[in-house]
Amino acid sequence: MEKDRFGNSIAPGLSYARGNILPGTADDIIKLKAAWAHIRRRRTELGEKSVYLLSGLERNLQLDEVDLTVMDDEIASALFSEDVTALGLEHLGGTADKHDVFVFNRLTAALLTAADVMIKPGDTVIGVSPRYSHPAVQRAVAHGGGNFTDTVGLGGFREELARHDKVDVVFITRLSVSYELLPEADLHEIVRLARSRGALIMVDDAGGARVGPACFGQPKLLELGVDVGATGMDKYGTTGPRLGLLGGNKDLVAKIRARAYEMGVEARQMLYPAVVQSLRNYSPDKVRERVVLTKEVGGHLKRLLGDNRVMETPVIVQLTADDILEMAMERGGIKKVPCVPYEATAGLAMIMLRDFGIVSVHFAGLPPGTSALMIKFLPPETVAQFGGPQVLAEAIDESLNSLALVMQSEGALEDLLLKAA
Repeated sequence: MEKDRFGNSIAPGLSYARGNILPGTADDIIKLKAAWAHIRRRRTELGEKSVYLLSGLERNLQLDEVDLTVMDDEIASALFSEDVTALGLEHLGGTADKHDVFVFNRLTAALLTAADVMIKPGDTVIGVSPRYSHPAVQRAVAHGGGNFTDTVGLGGFREELARHDKVDVVFITRLSVSYELLPEADLHEIVRLARSRGALIMVDDAGGARVGPACFGQPKLLELGVDVGATGMDKYGTTGPRLGLLGGNKDLVAKIRARAYEMGVEARQMLYPAVVQSLRNYSPDKVRERVVLTKEVGGHLKRLLGDNRVMETPVIVQLTADDILEMAMERGGIKKVPCVPYEATAGLAMIMLRDFGIVSVHFAGLPPGTSALMIKFLPPETVAQFGGPQVLAEAIDESLNSLALVMQSEGALEDLLLKAA
């Protein structure tokens, strides 16, 4: 069984170990409520500008012109459905003669529903990504009754494919949870191999739908020649809300749309005006400028923490959970390991919010797809409001000192994570 640096066994369906403080998703929800208490307190005591949304995600409602008469499911459906389809196809690289799109209440719902339609009980499903498939993919396959095997890269995929006489579905993740990217040549070869075996192809293109084309010149999602794929409308260059945009072959999308209505996971159509604005205003330049700023913050962090403590991919910066726990123990002179690494990351994120008003991506997922503290796709205006890249890096460094102090006292980390302020 895989273990982390501290000897903890990785939890089923996740990439990190669970501990005694946050043993399950129900505990993550309690932790989230504690975070909300800090947001309420800061806004009440310090004003609305004291909370800085630095998750790299856009999960609000942005409309240049708000006409409440169209914010109705039926009215918005009638007025905006055609624009959603046209702009969605353009965004995903589809063509109206072959493809269609549909908007879900979130990306996870799109993956779940697509799997429900594409996978039959007992089907062989192979996942392939640069590192590992998101837990949402694994849960979607399990919900569809498939037998899932995850693989790393083209080599791992090719080897696993050879082990099976029959492969029913291939689940590709272009940009992994760790923000490593499958090379374009490998993507095309994975698609070719899957097609040669008669498998249906689904893509979890959460952020890859924009990062791949904008930062690496890769094809858009549907230009890869896959059956269906989905991306998040809150990720990297789009402006929300938090919805899932699915696109694919017309007949398959029709079946997935019907199942979505049956399961009640379609997006509320009253949000279609925001979807249209988000897609219409999207620019690859927005993705690229956020990558540059993120790397600048990473440079300051390296000077404060050391090059070996700041991990980079071509597009993001991260502090691994194992390193966070190790650094906190070193700074606090702590010899006995007080928690699992994931809980150390949660503690750091909570202190950053409590003391500096930083809302990090750690609070965006339940459960989070990674145990690392991800610093990614930072919005320039929010970083400037905070004080700039160096000030942000210094706040993270100071929060690590505070985490060390918390870990010195028995029970203090549990209180930090689970008790509302």
